Amino acid sequence: MKVTWKLADGREITGDVANGLNLMEAAVANNVPHVVGECGGNLSCATCHVYVDDAWQDATGEAGEYEDAMLDVAESERLPSSRLSCQITASDELDGLVLIVPEP
Repeated sequence: MKVTWKLADGREITGDVANGLNLMEAAVANNVPHVVGECGGNLSCATCHVYVDDAWQDATGEAGEYEDAMLDVAESERLPSSRLSCQITASDELDGLVLIVPEP
């Protein structure tokens, strides 16, 4: 599947992502700035915070209870479209997904 990360400076990074990989790992592998994943995807930080493009919000679902709590401590402004990218798993249904990377 393909994912596009839109950066605040207008650049876009598009990468191929294997099914089953979480999108924090995919962002790190594709050198996406400001997606760090300090906790390694263990849901104990918010350094992989992204905004899900409006067209993809239903497909990615809503944040779970623990993710919701971690989003409260994200460095960037929390929006209704905020998600931790470690909690979104690549699948055929998400092919073409667009994520917006907030400035820290």
